[in-house]
Amino acid sequence: MKPSILILHASGTNRDQEAARACELAGGAPEIVHINQLRRGERRFQDYQILLLPGGFSYGDALGAGTRLALDLHVYFHDELHAFVESGKPVLGICNGFQALVKAGLLPGPLDGTGNGDMATRPATLTENARGHFECRWVHLAVNPQARAGWLAALDELIFCPVAHGEGNFQVKDEATLAALEAEGLVAFRYVDQGGQPAGGQYPLNPNGSVADIAGICNRAGNVVGLMPHPEDHLLPIQNPLGSPGRSGLALFQALVASVQ
Repeated sequence: MKPSILILHASGTNRDQEAARACELAGGAPEIVHINQLRRGERRFQDYQILLLPGGFSYGDALGAGTRLALDLHVYFHDELHAFVESGKPVLGICNGFQALVKAGLLPGPLDGTGNGDMATRPATLTENARGHFECRWVHLAVNPQARAGWLAALDELIFCPVAHGEGNFQVKDEATLAALEAEGLVAFRYVDQGGQPAGGQYPLNPNGSVADIAGICNRAGNVVGLMPHPEDHLLPIQNPLGSPGRSGLALFQALVASVQ
């Protein structure tokens, strides 16, 4: 049986088809489900093995990137979603999905001395890009080998994929929060150069000004992961603008699917 994957769609989401294709190529069985289907009880989180929140501009980012979707998750699905997470099932948020998970308080979740992880006291956020404009460019990502998300260890090379966002600047409440993220292995991905060396905050290697070159994080249990870039947009060699093989985002989805097999 192929692992069942719920790909959450809301008005404005526009990367759900690409995410579904990535999951299919990785050996999963994705289903794109509109959030209203969940509200009507036609689908349930618990009936799936993996939850994926794709990119796009949910609700037009009218209240800020991912904010309205985060409110929906908090108001209508708090108990179901937290039960899904607490069961240990994997959750992946990409771009707008990452923003929603952060603003719903699920990423990074509770940290010692930095709030309890709910919407009102979240210790981190994703805000406007440092240069004040939308960024659409290709970047290199490296997995943090110390990340608590153990399934990421299967990724043995860099990922080369695009970013497409106006609010991808990952920032933390204070230095203590950053220290806790680092010490607890909650940094999952960093922006690097093509040789895998730290971006060092240098633009455009770090396209948005994120603190410590953080491109993605995970929770303490390691089963919730979010990242700003779009690995689903580089699955096949023909999609690589440099024309070189390897470093595709498919490996991420293969590792995700394999984590429940």
